[in-house]
This record gives sequence, structure tokens and C-alpha cells, in this order.
Amino acid sequence: MLHTVTEWLWWERLWLPLNVSWTDLEDREGRVYAKASQLYAVLPFALGLLFVRFLFERLVAAPLADVCSVKDRARRIVEQNAILENYFCTQSNVPSQADVRALCKKTNWTERRVQLWFRRKRNLQRPGLRKRFCEASWRCVFYFSAFVGGIVALHDKPWFYNLRDVWAGFPKQSLLQSQYWYYFLEMGFYFSLLLSLTFDVKRKDFKEQVIHHIATVTLLAFSWISNYIRIGTIVMALHDSADILLEGAKVLNYAKWHQTANGMFVVFTFLFMLTRLGIFPFWVIHCTWVYPLDHYPPFFGYYFFNAMLLVLQMLHLYWAILISKMLYKCLFSKLEGDDRSDEEEDDSEEDRNHKRSHMNGSGVRDRANGH
Repeated sequence: MLHTVTEWLWWERLWLPLNVSWTDLEDREGRVYAKASQLYAVLPFALGLLFVRFLFERLVAAPLADVCSVKDRARRIVEQNAILENYFCTQSNVPSQADVRALCKKTNWTERRVQLWFRRKRNLQRPGLRKRFCEASWRCVFYFSAFVGGIVALHDKPWFYNLRDVWAGFPKQSLLQSQYWYYFLEMGFYFSLLLSLTFDVKRKDFKEQVIHHIATVTLLAFSWISNYIRIGTIVMALHDSADILLEGAKVLNYAKWHQTANGMFVVFTFLFMLTRLGIFPFWVIHCTWVYPLDHYPPFFGYYFFNAMLLVLQMLHLYWAILISKMLYKCLFSKLEGDDRSDEEEDDSEEDRNHKRSHMNGSGVRDRANGH
């Protein structure tokens, strides 16, 4: 049974064009090809990057946060209450109005007091500003390093300037050492993001982030096995170019350099729209959808690779909407943090509103009573 599954999984028509077999991609005559067995190295790369990130955030990002006076916001103490604690841990951190009323009866607290307890408890669960600063700093440094490395690996390659050359001789294209390191650093990075999702700052687009990371790792792994490496390196460099500015804008914003952060965010928005909504669909996807047909008939891998690129494009459209909203805030108000982030809830403001409403209500009652 296992042998049958293995044979079906590695059926050549799934991965390779017609009239091409795995034996054609065996190392010979100075040519070296990517191998599926090498993908096991992704896990050590991911764990290594997690360790480097750990050191970076503590030895570089944390001292930098001190220099930039990035401090966590003071948080209110949460009253001890076993009933509410049990509900928060076992059922929900955002109770419905009916549940709030039921909890009021059990605790003999007012509705506002119960809601305030949950608000402050949720705030305690959220990461502080320093953690956001450190995470953004790490991603900014990685994207910058990866982009520079990608340009170094691509700048002297003819297919970087003429996308038709991506498919010259495909799939019998020898693997370059620069491509190996670039691929595995990128795959290791995105796999490390999957491993750390539960510990990182949780954002409103958490599900989309999971889909993006899984699609990226799957796309890179498939392109590695099928020798779609040339176009894969171009896709990675294209994505990293805009991400540098996004993470850099976050770092500056957390450091309260708002005007500089807003300026960088405007440049990021322009670059994001150019690369993700312009170059990616009309150059890259066109390159993977149209040009290969000049060399071989469509096969499963051709459709699968393009389908994964379309998944990424759908995510680009979703994020373009979020970025447009953030740009509006940046230009016409003040951009505070990241619209995708799960921001803290300010109970002090509600306290003031409650007191103001109470005073206004008292005034109305006084006038009604003839005072």
C-alpha cells in the first residue's frame, strides 16, 4: 500500500512535463539538480532562524527600543474573580450581552464592572509595544538582507531581465549554489513564521497570514522539486522589496517618528501596488502562464504552480484594501500602529465617557425634577 502511494506521489506526470523523467534530472556532466530529499533541510534552517531571531530581539532590538524610548503602555490591574477567570479561560474572552447579565447575577457585579474586567483582562493578554517593535525590527532586517542577497544572486542572470529566458532549457536547468542558499533561507524564514504564529503578535488577518505562509512554503517546495527555481527567485525578490518598507515604517512608528514613518508608508504603498498588483500579475504570472507553453504542453505541475500564484494574488488584493485604508489614515489623520494588529482597548476613555454620561443624565433628571 505504502509503495503504491509513493509511486503515485512521485508520478512523473504530476511534477514534470511530458517526455521528461526523473532520470533526466540526475546529476551528470557537471550539472547539479535540485532534489526533493534536500527539503528536509528546511526544518534546521527554520530552527536556526528562530535562534538568530531570539538573539537579535534581545541583543539588538531590545537595546534599540531603549534608545528610541519605546515603552510598554501601563495597564490596569485586574480584580481577582474566580467566576470571571474561569469563564475567560474556558469559554470566551468576549462574552455576549446575555452572558454578561448571567455573570452579573453570579458575581453580584454591575454590567459595566464585568465588561471592564474583561476589557482589562484582554489587554493583559495582548503583546506590548516593545514586543511589536522587536518583531518588526527582525522582519525588517531579514527582508532587507534577503532582498540584497536576492539581487546579488540575480543581477547577472539573463532571465532577470528577459523573462522568456526563465524557461530556456527547462526543466534541465542546473542548480546554482546562490539559488540553494537563497531558497532555503526564504523557505526556512516562512516556515519559522508558521512555527512562531502562536507566540507572535496576533493580527486581525491571522487566518490570511496562515494561508499566505502555507501557500508560500508549498509554492517554494513545489518549485524546488519541479525545478521552477528561476521564477521562484524572482517571485521572492519581488515580494521582499516592498516588505522592507512596511516593517521599517512600523519600527519608526513605534518609535514615535510619525512623520518619517508616514512618509515611508506612502512609498511602501506605491511600491506594493506596483509590485503586487502590477508586476506580479501582468509580468510574473504572465511569464508562468503563457511562456512555458512555447516549450512543453501543460501538465499538473503547470496548473498547480499557477493556482498557488493566484492564491497569493487574491491575498495581495485583500491586503491592498487594508493598505488603502491605512494610507487614508496616514494622509488625513494619524497612523497609529498597524490596522492588522489587535490593538489594546482603552478603558480610561470609557471611564471618562461613562462619567460624562452619568453627569449629563443627572442634569437631565435635575431639570425634569424642577431643579
